[in-house]
Amino acid sequence: MSFPLHRNPPFRAEHLGSLKRPLYLLDARYKDQKTDAELKPLEDRAITDIVQAQLELGFRAISDGEYRRHMFWGTFWPALEGMREVQNPPIETFRMYVPDIAAFMESGHKPGESVYCVGKIRHTGESTYVGQVEYLKGLVPEEKWGDIKLTLAAPNWYHLRYVDGKAYPKDVYANDKEYFADVAKAYQVELDILYKAGLRNVQFDDPNLAYFCSEKMLEGWKKDDKNTVTADELLDLYIALYNDCISKIPSDMHVGVHLCRGNFVNSRHFSEGGYDRIATKLFTTLNMHTYYLEYDTPRAGGFEPLAHLPKNKNVILGVITSKFPELEDKEKMKERIWQAADVMAKGQGETREEALRRVGVSPQCGFASHAEGNLIDVEGMKRKLRLVREIADEVWPGEP
Repeated sequence: MSFPLHRNPPFRAEHLGSLKRPLYLLDARYKDQKTDAELKPLEDRAITDIVQAQLELGFRAISDGEYRRHMFWGTFWPALEGMREVQNPPIETFRMYVPDIAAFMESGHKPGESVYCVGKIRHTGESTYVGQVEYLKGLVPEEKWGDIKLTLAAPNWYHLRYVDGKAYPKDVYANDKEYFADVAKAYQVELDILYKAGLRNVQFDDPNLAYFCSEKMLEGWKKDDKNTVTADELLDLYIALYNDCISKIPSDMHVGVHLCRGNFVNSRHFSEGGYDRIATKLFTTLNMHTYYLEYDTPRAGGFEPLAHLPKNKNVILGVITSKFPELEDKEKMKERIWQAADVMAKGQGETREEALRRVGVSPQCGFASHAEGNLIDVEGMKRKLRLVREIADEVWPGEP
């Protein structure tokens, strides 16, 4: 098969942004409790090394590994006016059936910090992410600045997890729509700042959307008599929120969303359930260019929902696990990619070759959504990334 050169995001070989942190950086941050000023040269060194590793492995969508972040969601939310970070938050404010909260409690943990709305939400005009983009620009040639990928926290991240009435004070916002309107304005400002800094490749990391595939979560939602909307109605609100957040981006800014199923201690996942329940809404009403989907285990279901993916949208198939070091069988992974393309082709009246133009391959999730990362070391991560690159080279010869 032959394909045209694929120059813009997404790329055939992708990863999901978070990468294993070197031990010296972890020790400095958590064991030695170094200050931000003391950490910066260590972060710079680690980022420089991991960018070089990505380039040597043949990846175009370069990230900084999220090395300046404690967790994958970064520092966007606490920096907003009207939002306040709280350490050891009261457990009674959380919906205990939301998969990540349930996983925390089952494993003997509780959220170490959370962010609460305490007033009207407004972006200050100062981005906590733009410095990450600027540093990456100094590590790659200017012609590759458009390849740089930055991951952003989901705009619904501090909503679903809270029991009804705890996401915001009722004397600040009368309802979800008012709250979401200000959240969307904040994201519009952030995306504008990042675009002006040269960023063209954005990936939202969203565990919450995948939770709508979880029968356990949906059952918990039904039983909760405090909820004022159905789960389906809430999904509609979240899709509208996303669409509002990205409504003002320029035409040359690529936006995608990763439906995360969780990375936690000992490579634990949070949620299960196929995409069938939400596929039509997800693919046809959410205005994303690309969907980064987890497909490393049967917990995500089959490829059948991809039949609903429109011809103008892309999917990155996360068929390689980031959770464990054992390498997948390359030929079997290529077969899975072709199977997915066949489903897409049949659903949209295309040939397999046409469908493959909208497909890429990646690990199913990041390697270190939380600080310590999954049960895999740095060299094991590189072997996984090399496998992703080899699969892409064999399925799409000559494409990045």
